Amino acid sequence: MNEEQFVQVKHLKMIYDNGHEAIKDVSFNVKKGDLVCLLGPSGCGKTTILNMLAGLLTPTSGEILFDGKNVVKVQPKDREIGYVFQNYALYPHMTVLQNVMFPLTVGKNKISKEEAKKIAEKYMALTQITELKDQKPSNLSGGQQQRVAIARALVMEPKILLMDEPLSNLDARLRLKIREEIRTLVKEVGITTLFVTHDQEEALSIGDKIILFNNGVIQQDDEGQNFYLEPNNHFVANFVGNPVIDNFEVEVNDGLIKGSDFEIKVADLDQKRLKTELSAGKYILSVRPENIIPAETGEIKALITDVELIGRERILKFDYDGKQARSLVDLETPIKTGDQTCLKMRLDRIFLFTADGKRVY
Repeated sequence: MNEEQFVQVKHLKMIYDNGHEAIKDVSFNVKKGDLVCLLGPSGCGKTTILNMLAGLLTPTSGEILFDGKNVVKVQPKDREIGYVFQNYALYPHMTVLQNVMFPLTVGKNKISKEEAKKIAEKYMALTQITELKDQKPSNLSGGQQQRVAIARALVMEPKILLMDEPLSNLDARLRLKIREEIRTLVKEVGITTLFVTHDQEEALSIGDKIILFNNGVIQQDDEGQNFYLEPNNHFVANFVGNPVIDNFEVEVNDGLIKGSDFEIKVADLDQKRLKTELSAGKYILSVRPENIIPAETGEIKALITDVELIGRERILKFDYDGKQARSLVDLETPIKTGDQTCLKMRLDRIFLFTADGKRVY
């Protein structure tokens, strides 16, 4: 067994009958025991990938290997997977205990009700729902229903757990609690998990690694912090980060990076961060709001149009070239709406992208 490649997806494609190419030659590996988040906007292909892993969809071409075995032609019930659906999919007429036991009492590998009850009680204890065993789903909160769905997915002791936006129906505070519980649980059980989400904060907080999709293509497959600090391209830089990254149109010429009212010397950049030679032409300069801060002197002279409080920090909003931009500062920074201020960029923290989104710095 190759633990580094416990799940292997090779050149996977999905083309529907109407010609729509939902997945375009996707390849990635998942390490045994890792919790990997499939992240991306709606319609990017992440749930399609999950459904192909589960066997609910058959890929047009490509391979899916679980522990070295190609499962593309294997029935879902024989893939040794657990699946937690977005809408929980609990049986309304059954109690919590009966719901959790159910997978153990049907099919060719069914076991006695006594054994099923013992296994179900083990996973109900792990998911902290033992005291709910006689309740029906209609009497449970969203968080409790989610725990029941997870316990039911785990009772078959699958090799791989698949979770499709499992927290999307919960309120914000409960999402925080349940996502922590999910990470703790899957690590305790030691199960390899693929978790679909559109929420970057969710992915960054629980994933051992993240695979970010857009338009059926992997944009970056990496550890969470690298999406923030070292984005592959402009899409990644824009998608990950809150507040969103600031973008300025610039032109490079005669050794200068020129914005509409600022100039930066190319020689002042950290030359080690250049991905390729910075030739003359138009680019997008992107900088995260915490890296463009008030200073005595700076590249941008800004009129603060609004100040937004977000807990321990404030967002200073200003207009630049007809678009809103942001600077993230601490609470004590004495700047208010209507103030004129200079903003300085950290040049070792800016990014430069070509017009088509390729990163050059």
